[in-house]
Amino acid sequence: MNCVELSPRLYHCIESAAREEFWNSVNGYLEGGREDRELEERIELLKAFLESTDFGKLRSQSEKHLIEGKKVKFVICRQEGGLDYRMMVIGGV
Repeated sequence: MNCVELSPRLYHCIESAAREEFWNSVNGYLEGGREDRELEERIELLKAFLESTDFGKLRSQSEKHLIEGKKVKFVICRQEGGLDYRMMVIGGV
């Protein structure tokens, strides 16, 4: 199973983190000049996440923890039948 981890910040929300990772992966794939199935799967996963996620909801869930000084990490995985993600909150900074 191919998973992607994203860590939003107060100044860089989960949507921005996902878009940045998507474009970094696309650029890496194009610069590689050869087929890279793992990178292709990563790009497809991020694209699906960007197209199907309610980012307003995720921002409101994560920002309250970020304001408290905690770290937040989203783990996004492809599951049979779709996409799955979970938010993890990690203590204080």
